[in-house]
Amino acid sequence: MSDAVRCMWMRGGTSKGGYFLADELPSNRDEFLLRIMGSPDARQIDGMGGADPLASKVAVVKKSSRPGIDVDYLFLQVSVDQPVVTDAQNCGNILAGVGPFAIERGLVEPHIGDTTPVTIYMENTGQAATAQVPVKDGHPLYSGNAVIDGVPGAAASIPLEFKDTAGSSCGELLPTGNQVDTVEGVEVTMIDNGMPVVVLNATAVGISGEESRDELDANRALKERLESIRLVCGPIMNLGDVSDKTVPKMTMVSAPRNGGAISTRTFIPHRCHASIGVLGAVSVATACLLPESPAYSLADLPKARVKKLNIEHPSGATGIEAVTDEQGQVLSAAIIRTARKLFDGIVFS
Repeated sequence: MSDAVRCMWMRGGTSKGGYFLADELPSNRDEFLLRIMGSPDARQIDGMGGADPLASKVAVVKKSSRPGIDVDYLFLQVSVDQPVVTDAQNCGNILAGVGPFAIERGLVEPHIGDTTPVTIYMENTGQAATAQVPVKDGHPLYSGNAVIDGVPGAAASIPLEFKDTAGSSCGELLPTGNQVDTVEGVEVTMIDNGMPVVVLNATAVGISGEESRDELDANRALKERLESIRLVCGPIMNLGDVSDKTVPKMTMVSAPRNGGAISTRTFIPHRCHASIGVLGAVSVATACLLPESPAYSLADLPKARVKKLNIEHPSGATGIEAVTDEQGQVLSAAIIRTARKLFDGIVFS
């Protein structure tokens, strides 16, 4: 007999996947999720997955008992071509759908007015974020005028504010204590401001940083070099052996080309990202503010304490608004995302 579980499929930011209530998932959770996604299979032909890591994601949500928190959110990445379900990272894109989902499922009472704040505890890393969810007549509002690169059309704006994300997975913003280290002969910044990322100059690994996603995915020598560096960085970043983990992400940076702060190409970790993850963008934006980082000399930075940084990527740019103190330390970061409910029903394994 197949497991039949209530599920809402949603696009969150530039990703999409299944949203579940924690107490409705079966005891064989990981096996169930692999079955419904159709993994492992490059096409995910026997499941709901989109044959891409960005479309093979899961949010597990429950009402929170934590003071000041509305819901707890666990992100799970379901591998496309391997039988792996991992909670080793956050996902800020899927996070964008958690607030609307919580209201849809009755976990959060919608406010009278145009928006309902939903405070979300991210179980993967023990951090919190607040989503300002647009509502109308007691229901989440999905239509609007906000446009984010990597998603066609427009939708309602869902601002996400992150605080105290430094060291979310690695224990420290800079797990080595250094703004720059040399690994395999390449200068890198190992940083974790919500997502563990290794930042390096694109030219240091033989590319310009203007290449398309497909070009980079086809560059076997580059992928081998990046993986060699990543495997060394993992233990140094307090992540242990990362050979079977999806973190750290590898972000190659170059000078901005379209009026942004920096240009990026990110491997997540073995395929080039079509854009850049939300929390990955926060980590890269923070690296841009570190004078010794490979990103700093390439970045075009505003001088104001509230810094609006457009992080360029293959699909466009992701806007980050970072608030710094007088010493330049990042106090908080916010990003505009959108979400859309795609279907609500029963999924079968």
